[in-house]
Amino acid sequence: MPEGGEVVICTVREITSHGIYVNLDQYDGMNGFLHVSEISTGWVRNIERVAKVSQKLILKVIRANKLRREIDLSLRQVTNEERRAKVIEWKREERAIAIMGAVKKKLDLDDAEAISLKMKLEEQFGTLYEAFELAARKGEKGLSQLELKDGVAKSIAETASEKIIPPSYEVGALVEISSRFPNGIEQVKKTLIAASSSPSADVHITYAGAPKYRIRVMADDYKQAEKALDGVLEKIKDGAGKHGVFSFKREISKKHGGAS
Repeated sequence: MPEGGEVVICTVREITSHGIYVNLDQYDGMNGFLHVSEISTGWVRNIERVAKVSQKLILKVIRANKLRREIDLSLRQVTNEERRAKVIEWKREERAIAIMGAVKKKLDLDDAEAISLKMKLEEQFGTLYEAFELAARKGEKGLSQLELKDGVAKSIAETASEKIIPPSYEVGALVEISSRFPNGIEQVKKTLIAASSSPSADVHITYAGAPKYRIRVMADDYKQAEKALDGVLEKIKDGAGKHGVFSFKREISKKHGGAS
C-alpha cells in the first residue's frame, strides 16, 4: 500500500462524471480514485478533457485505507517539482527493468536467479538504476564489493554501458593572466600546463584571446568538479605570483548525460 502524501504513476481505467478510476502502476495495478474535486482548483466542466482511458497520470495519495484497500488521489496537489522528479524516477525504473531483462537473457538466468541478483543489487545500492549507473561509469570495479559469480559483473557493466550515459558535471571559469617578465608568454604557458593536471577530474584549458583563457573541468560529481576547479585556479594564482596579473570569472555549470 502507498503512504499518504506519496506521488504515484497511474493509468486511467475509467472516466465518470464524478471522477476518474485508475490503476497504480507501481503497486501491481492497485485500484485508485481521483475525485472531480481533486482534479483542479477550479471548476472542471468536462473530465474527458483532463484525461483519456489508458493515459498516464502523476497523482498524490491523499488517503489510503488499508483495510478496504481504497486509495484516494489528487492531481491538483501535485507540484511541478514533484511531477518532474516522479517522471525522472519512473524513466529510470523503466530503463533499469529493461537492462535487468537484457542481463537475464545474456546470462541465461532463470526467474529465481534473476530475482536474487536484483535483490542483491538493490540491497547494496538502494535502487536497481543506481547499481547500473555505477556499473556503466566504473565498469566491473563498481560492483567489486558484491560477491557475484564469474562473468556476472562484466555482463552487467557491458549491458549498462550500452543503455546508460553516466552523468558528468562541467564547471568553468574565464581566466585573465599575464606576466611582466621578458619571457612572459613562456611563464604563462608553464603556469597553465602545470595547473591543468588533476587526479580527480578532466581539465581543459583553451585560448580565448590574450590575455584570456577558458577553463573547463569535468567530473562525476558536482562537488568534485568544483573542488578541482578551485585547485586549478589556486595553481594559476600561485604560478602568476608577484610577476603577473591574475583574475577570473566563473561561468555557468552544466550537467551532461544521466537519465532525464
